[in-house]
Amino acid sequence: RMVAAVLAGLSLLSLLTCGYLAWGSRRGGAGEAPGNLLGEEPAAGAPRSQPHIIFILADDQGFRDVGYHGSEIRTPTLDKLAAEGVKLENYYVQPMCTPSRSQLITGKYQIHTGLQHSIIRPTQPNCLPLDNVTLPQKLKEVGYSTHMVGKWHLGFYRRECMPTQRGFDSFFGSLLGSGDYYTHFKCDSPGICGYDLYENDNAAWDHDNGIYSTQMYTQKVQQILASHNPRKPIFLYIAYQAVHSPLQAPGRYFEHYRSINNINRRRYAAMLACLDEAINNVTLALRRYGYYENSIIIYSSDNGGQPMAGGSNWPLRGSKGTYWEGGIRAVGFVHSPLLKKKGSVCKELVHITDWFPTLITLAEGQIDEDIQLDGYDVWETISEGRRSPRVDILHNIDPIYTKAKNGSWAAGYGIWNTAIQSAIRVNHWKLLTGNPGYSDWVPPQAFSNAGPNRWHNERVSWSAGKTVWLFNITADPYERVDLSARHPEVVKQLLRRLSQFNKTAVPVRYPPKDPRSNPKLNGGVWGPWFKEDEKKKKSDKSKGASKQKKSKNKKKAN
Repeated sequence: RMVAAVLAGLSLLSLLTCGYLAWGSRRGGAGEAPGNLLGEEPAAGAPRSQPHIIFILADDQGFRDVGYHGSEIRTPTLDKLAAEGVKLENYYVQPMCTPSRSQLITGKYQIHTGLQHSIIRPTQPNCLPLDNVTLPQKLKEVGYSTHMVGKWHLGFYRRECMPTQRGFDSFFGSLLGSGDYYTHFKCDSPGICGYDLYENDNAAWDHDNGIYSTQMYTQKVQQILASHNPRKPIFLYIAYQAVHSPLQAPGRYFEHYRSINNINRRRYAAMLACLDEAINNVTLALRRYGYYENSIIIYSSDNGGQPMAGGSNWPLRGSKGTYWEGGIRAVGFVHSPLLKKKGSVCKELVHITDWFPTLITLAEGQIDEDIQLDGYDVWETISEGRRSPRVDILHNIDPIYTKAKNGSWAAGYGIWNTAIQSAIRVNHWKLLTGNPGYSDWVPPQAFSNAGPNRWHNERVSWSAGKTVWLFNITADPYERVDLSARHPEVVKQLLRRLSQFNKTAVPVRYPPKDPRSNPKLNGGVWGPWFKEDEKKKKSDKSKGASKQKKSKNKKKAN
């Protein structure tokens, strides 16, 4: 009764301060369900030692776009979960969707999966290579039920590439990188359009009720939690579509943001408010159905924000799609009753590849010796405040990205061709070569007008021909002072490290588009188009024909 009273009090305080209502007290919220979720957790017996793992991945959330980083956008749920958990303030991801997701699910850098360049396009016959063991596959080995809700974006041209073939017991969500939040349609180019909402391996036409995807995904998560036995471990990967473009949100979430003149920023704020409420409802469901006390909730953005689409990375430099800090340094935290040092800030180096070994170890799984991982087990770093085993991060080497015109082997001291786009972090030092991408700092004032105003941006005109940058990220996290000319020996050391990494790289997988991918040829749905059976039939026919010829020749000889 005391627990119920305290929780009820907290609920009332939340209602007064945040404007949040418990499920059932209003309709149309971000995944609301009936009933009071703030009472005592139902008895579920003694919890197993294997924790429930809930990984929440936001899409395109900017570094500044959370309340505890000073945003004008209210995120009371994220703020509370982070404050009671461990904030990751030296946490890195990749600058785009597919690369971050591939590294999360394999524990490997892009250069070791062949996905070094860009993202997987809808029309490309490409996916996460099938010889890579995935996180859900490893968790299934030790008894976990594995479920994915949300955005996949790791390829689907063959059935073997689908989430249910890569370790998930169930999948509900989209295969592509973006699409309409209500209709779930996506056009890749004029005339190449299709439906993109799946339940397991089939188009989810029955769920096409015009529900906003953030709310729809949350409702699905609630259903999964309600139907699963909390005595058995579960891995829930919730990859929300928000706050990726197109910028769409239900009308009531605009209520607190009418004063934002910039329409993109205003829409983005409404989308993030809805996402924050959705995560509140997920955590309430974890409590209601008896998971919370033995759970680990991890929250991460997949890359930096896109200022032209309302996102803000201030005071970091650059944006999504770049190797400046604004593209790769992410909002992230861990919330769990199992943490030893709650309410703390982790400033140790953590990378998205680290979740693979960390979560498998927590789940009491085994990591095969022949799997060459790039991630580290960082649980003690996060939970107990110990030093991170990680001292470097290969942000990427992209050999087919547009080459820097003035890059050369000479500029790289004969160690590295600086025309190639690459970025690496070793201890306090960060090195970039080639064309690192959009490099402005975009302060909050840039969003004060009806449209993006670059007059407010801080820009630097580099000397002509520059293709190498060096920063001390610990002392200069905003990348304002290039030290490459002052510390040539450090530059050489990092170039050598880049060269060593490059020797382990596999060939880039970036095939041209396949016309057979057109949804018109697949019932109006984006989905697998590569038919392995047809190839087998053709090869079987040719084998059969050759056998017949051989038998005829034998008869003639006899």
